[in-house]
Amino acid sequence: MPLVELNEKTYPIIIDLRYATDNNFTGQKIYRKPLCLLHTQAIPLFEKAIQLAEQQKLRFKVFDAFRPQAAQEKLWAICPNPTYVADPAKGSNHTRGVAIDVTLVDQQGEELDMGTPFD
Repeated sequence: MPLVELNEKTYPIIIDLRYATDNNFTGQKIYRKPLCLLHTQAIPLFEKAIQLAEQQKLRFKVFDAFRPQAAQEKLWAICPNPTYVADPAKGSNHTRGVAIDVTLVDQQGEELDMGTPFD
């Protein structure tokens, strides 16, 4: 699957991969390698969203993107509820590299209120 790395040098975004830390609903690191990846076909749409956010003087903070199958299996083992975690046997948009979990931040880097926190 063709994936592109998203980083703060090539995109005006903030990377905060929560599953590479223990700051997530599991309380443990899920990812061994903290890479932020997105499928090449999703990149033009993400770039358009970045432009739209910039017009509002906002930018994205990325919490999750491509999720390796092993990470999906680990999440499922912790929370085997399809309401919250996709069954790894079926795969998910994250394991396909076409989902990205984000929030918006203002010019000071403060997160906008999205109604609920991450996770």
